[in-house]
Amino acid sequence: MSRFDAADPTERRKLYVDAIVAHRDRGSEFLTLEVDDDVLAGEDEPGPDPELGVPWMQFGGDTLNLDCTADELEALKTLLGEFPAFKIDDLSRPEEAAGVNVRISAKADANRIAQFVDAAFQRVYELPPAFRVWVVEL
Repeated sequence: MSRFDAADPTERRKLYVDAIVAHRDRGSEFLTLEVDDDVLAGEDEPGPDPELGVPWMQFGGDTLNLDCTADELEALKTLLGEFPAFKIDDLSRPEEAAGVNVRISAKADANRIAQFVDAAFQRVYELPPAFRVWVVEL
């Protein structure tokens, strides 16, 4: 893998596919995708709450892992209705955390996982179409 970030929707999906393939080829424990912190919302702006930090997702084996608020969880559940091969395996609400940790079974090919990841970043976290994402761990 030679590139580690992308902002264009088509390029982001290619980045996700390349990262998933590299993760699987290397047999690494997981890969982590993190949104660039320039998307954090200010007062009266849509987008992720700066108090919660930037949105991220991890992928390992056939599982996606992410944190979200209660409202974001509802948006995630709606999105999952469009991806029948993806199912919530576990919800965890640690007392010290402000949100919910979600583990999603993602038994699909790299292209379908990439489609889901990009849709989740946009719809669950209300990100604009041209947000930048980074592969921060592979």
